[in-house]
Amino acid sequence: MPVKMPAPGDLEPIEKASRDELQALQFERLKWSLKHAYDNVPHYKAAFDAKGVHPDDLKTLADIAKFPFTTKKDLRDNYPFGLFAVPREKVSRIHASSGTTGKPTVVGYTARDIDTWANLVARSIRASGGRPGDIVHIAYGYGLFTGGLGAHYGAERAGCTVIPMSGGQTEKQVQLIQDFRPDIIMVTPSYMQVIIEEFARQGLDPREMSVQVGIFGAEPWTEAMRREIEQKAGIDAVDIYGLSEVMGPGVANECIESKDGPVIWEDHFYPEIINPETGEPVADGEEGELVFTSLTKEALPIIRYRTRDLTRLLPPTSRSMRRMGKIVGRSDDMLIIRGVNLFPTQIEELVLQEAQLSGQYQLVVSREGLLDAVEVRCELQAAHAGADVSAIAKSLQHRIKTLIGVSTKVVIGAPDSIERTLVGKARRVVDQRPR
Repeated sequence: MPVKMPAPGDLEPIEKASRDELQALQFERLKWSLKHAYDNVPHYKAAFDAKGVHPDDLKTLADIAKFPFTTKKDLRDNYPFGLFAVPREKVSRIHASSGTTGKPTVVGYTARDIDTWANLVARSIRASGGRPGDIVHIAYGYGLFTGGLGAHYGAERAGCTVIPMSGGQTEKQVQLIQDFRPDIIMVTPSYMQVIIEEFARQGLDPREMSVQVGIFGAEPWTEAMRREIEQKAGIDAVDIYGLSEVMGPGVANECIESKDGPVIWEDHFYPEIINPETGEPVADGEEGELVFTSLTKEALPIIRYRTRDLTRLLPPTSRSMRRMGKIVGRSDDMLIIRGVNLFPTQIEELVLQEAQLSGQYQLVVSREGLLDAVEVRCELQAAHAGADVSAIAKSLQHRIKTLIGVSTKVVIGAPDSIERTLVGKARRVVDQRPR
C-alpha cells in the first residue's frame, strides 16, 4: 500500500512553531543543559573553568560559542562512566561504540532519556511517511550499537509492528521481507544494496517487494546512491541522522514530502557549523564541521560535541526547524593524497555513474616511496560480466583525475568480488600506509 504523506494534524506543535518560539525554548533548555553538565560532571566543570566561562554567561544562543568543545577523546579519557551526570544506578541503559580505534565511547540513558529517544525516532518515522499499523523491518544491528534498539523503540512508539531482524543473514532478510511484507525498512544504505542484490540473486524483482520506504542512516551516502536504490527497489529513500554520543538515530530526519536534507530536531539538539581548522562558527549555509549540544539529555549531557561530519545548515522547508545538507564526508575520514583532499563519497558519486558497475567500491591507500597512492576497486554488475573492464577502468580513472584531481589506479573485478557489509557500516577505505 502507498505510504501516506503527512497531514498537518500529524505534526507536533513544535514542528509548526515560529522561529521565535523555537529559539525561546532552545535558550531555556540550553541554560539548563549547561548548568546540569557543570554541576554534575567534573570534566565539564574543569573544562568550563579552564576557559573562564560559567553557565550564567549564556545570555543569548550565540553565546554557546564561548564554551569549550567536547571530542571523542574526552569520552574515551573518561571511560567508562566519567561523563555521566546522574548516579550510575539512575542509568537505565548503556550503549557503546565498537572501539575499533581505541577504547569504546560509552553513552548512558536515564528512563526519561530513553522515552525522549523513542519519541524522536517515532517523529522521524512519521516524517518518513510511516503511520500506526505499518510493519517496520529493522536490519540495523542490535546490541551495544544504538541503531537497532533506537529504531526498535521508536517504531513501537510510532504504533508500528516491528520485525527485529538485526543485520546479517541476508537470505533470511529477503525471506522475511517476502513473507511478512513490511511497509518500511530501516537499515544502512550499503546493506540495503546487499539486500537488493540478494533479491536479484534469487531471481526476484526487488521492485516488487512490499517495502514502500527505506529509512537509511549510520553512514554517509550520496544522492547518486539514493537514486540507485530508489530505481532498483522502487521505494522512497529517506535519510535519518544520528550518532551515539549525541543520542543515536533520530537526531535528524528527512521529510518524505520534500527529501531535501534531514530536519534537525532542534527542540532537543542545538546545531552549529564550525570551521574544522579554526573552531570558529561559520554562517548558515556555509560548509564546515557539525557540532551538537544536547538540550534535554539527563544521563550524558553533551556540550559542543565535534561530530567530525562535514555538512552545512539549511533553512526550514517542511518543518519549522533547520535542515542539514547531506554529509559530504568526515574531517577524520578525509584522505590527503599528494596534496589533494579526497573523500570516499566523491569516488562513490563517480562509480555510481558507471552503468556497468555494481556501485560497490573500496579505496586501498598505500605508500609508494615517499608518496601516497590510491587504488579504486570496483566490480561489474552480473548482467555485464562480459564487459570490457579495461575501457571502463580507463574511463573512470580519467573522470576521477579530471573531476577530483587525484591520480588513481582503477581495478574492476568480477561481480560480488568487493567485500560486502553484512552488519553495520561498509568498509570503504583500507589504509595500508605504515603508521
